[in-house]
Amino acid sequence: MSEQIFELKGNLFTLSVLHVYQNDIPMLVKQLDEKISQAPKFFYGAPIVINLQSVAEQQIDFIKLKQVLIDLKLNPVGVCNGTESQNTAAKEQMLSVLNYSQDTKPAAKVQTNTTVIEKEVYLPPQVINGTVRGGQQVYAKNRDLIVHGAVSHGAEVIADGNVHIYGPLRGRAIAGAQGYSDAQIFCQKLEAELVSVNGNYWLSESLQGEFWGQPACVQLKQESLEITALVKG
Repeated sequence: MSEQIFELKGNLFTLSVLHVYQNDIPMLVKQLDEKISQAPKFFYGAPIVINLQSVAEQQIDFIKLKQVLIDLKLNPVGVCNGTESQNTAAKEQMLSVLNYSQDTKPAAKVQTNTTVIEKEVYLPPQVINGTVRGGQQVYAKNRDLIVHGAVSHGAEVIADGNVHIYGPLRGRAIAGAQGYSDAQIFCQKLEAELVSVNGNYWLSESLQGEFWGQPACVQLKQESLEITALVKG
């Protein structure tokens, strides 16, 4: 019997979701190219899932759509929230069909006169004692992330909860990765390439204002990011 040389495991990776609001590929290319130009290194080769919810029942040219995304140096990997016919057409172009819902949760099925009590499980924060260097990615699943050091250019820190950085944030920080809208990012020096909370993100150009280079807190307020001064106790 030959030695096993591989193993298949499930895992969780960060995927960008492209919400398509109109079936207008030329306009999509124009606007997406402008967005990518703001942070080309961040988007280069990024895996993209195409959300079809707003263009359901419409005939999508997946051959053209996939190709324009590739031309923009993106990596289209699948679709979500499409109709059966859209999913079939997407599969023909080697795009996976993924389950994705940002706003809804499946209702729990309970029997009559039965009470279901959900117990919240608390996981202690994941702690990094040192600097997260360029090219590294750290993901704290179902917990907060604490970095006792800097996050360098080209590095990425991700947490399903809050992100605490006791040093300069020069790379990318993503909090509330699985839909926790109350998540926050705390850092001692805001010089980030990108910050994101619950899928809402700002690039470096949008961050370079009053709190640039200062201790800061990033949170989500009414579907928009808000930056405030990090007050020391």
